[in-house]
Amino acid sequence: MAGTYTPVTLSVDVTGEKEELLTLLDDQRQVFLVTLRDLDDAQARTRTTVSELTLGGLLKHLTLVERGATETMTVRDEEATFDMSLMEHAYELTDDETLDDWLTAYREAAAAYDRAVAGLDLDDQIPQETAPWQPEREWWSARKMVLHMLRETAHHSGHADIIREALDGQTTMSALFDFGDAF
Repeated sequence: MAGTYTPVTLSVDVTGEKEELLTLLDDQRQVFLVTLRDLDDAQARTRTTVSELTLGGLLKHLTLVERGATETMTVRDEEATFDMSLMEHAYELTDDETLDDWLTAYREAAAAYDRAVAGLDLDDQIPQETAPWQPEREWWSARKMVLHMLRETAHHSGHADIIREALDGQTTMSALFDFGDAF
């Protein structure tokens, strides 16, 4: 599919709108992963801006979001409430965790998410967990859930790009393309 920054090969066999949505989502995942290239655990834990966010913390968060969304799509619990205790270290690569382990977990979570989407009709209505930020039960289409995941990934890719640039000067676009003296 034209219009991606990275070469995308989907892990699921889909066509039409699902192919378009999952291709753009996977492209954004790959763009996010560029920010993690060639880092060690200490760098992944390094806070480089006024924000508490780190590259390892963002990776962990996006992994947990993919896992949670997959469960929401497949279990469809009409009584589900978000467990706030899961947020305690959701944005933190703790000392007993490694970047490599979370990279593996992220790739596995993304593949599981894509398999779940492949098995759905995009118009399927899926109950969402209630949470402090969403106190009333909402029903989202599978399409909206994929679009939300795309937005979540792109949002944190932007954070990651800034954190990485502050860490060592690498920007995502320069890592993807050789601009030379163009800028």
